[in-house]
Amino acid sequence: MIKIEFPEPAFSIKTENGKEYILDTIRKKWILLTPEEWVRQNFIQYLVQVKKYPGTLIAVEKELQLGELKKRFDVLVYDSSHKPWMMIECKEMKVQLDENVLQQLLRYNISIPVPYLVITNGEYCYGYKKGRDGLEEISELPFPAV
Repeated sequence: MIKIEFPEPAFSIKTENGKEYILDTIRKKWILLTPEEWVRQNFIQYLVQVKKYPGTLIAVEKELQLGELKKRFDVLVYDSSHKPWMMIECKEMKVQLDENVLQQLLRYNISIPVPYLVITNGEYCYGYKKGRDGLEEISELPFPAV
């Protein structure tokens, strides 16, 4: 398991028609603040503020094609050559990070291959590096490939 120490939240949040929205600094737009979005935004801030991943190399909730299905990944980090490098699947805190969550990320990885895979629910975080013999669990996120 990877230990994550989130930075102090400094989010812009607004209420509109009785619903809360959070400003996504990567997508540069207001997003409905769901429990999963809260995890996603905190994890993005961890990547940018703590791990020093360049925000310009992070994509959030983009569509991918999986056979006939259209899906959306949560977070994709590119390396300095703009090749997909790390894919992150975020779940709300009450969702257990089990084999189903990992399999979902592995399916997305068919469409967008990356060497690093991460699943998190904000409380727990597991990372994997793809090796010759399959997935190897990692104990910390690698430094950005920049």
